[in-house]
Amino acid sequence: MSRKEKVQNILEHLPPDGFLKVTTDKPAELDSGDKAALIRKGNELFNQGKIDLAKRIFITAGYTDGLIRIGDLYLKQNLPLEALKMYWLAPDTKKVEAMVEKMGAIISKWLREDNE
Repeated sequence: MSRKEKVQNILEHLPPDGFLKVTTDKPAELDSGDKAALIRKGNELFNQGKIDLAKRIFITAGYTDGLIRIGDLYLKQNLPLEALKMYWLAPDTKKVEAMVEKMGAIISKWLREDNE
């Protein structure tokens, strides 16, 4: 199988929406008091282990630190694509670039192994 055929085979097995589904919407326009209250609630939910609810609040509020903490948690749970999504939304370019570089190296290694 040629390299082009292998890449095409990989692409055919990707989820229809790709690996990441991120929003291009800007965070909701909130006054500082509402934003602070939302962030406090998100932190409370995060500390209670209600990660999905905390994530929704952090995305709504555009709370960078919360999104990075959730990304770090996903990474510890061996969910690198979910972690990448959170870092992308944060945005934490250093963590995104590091993860993309690592993922690229892994894919490159897989392709080399297939050619052997």
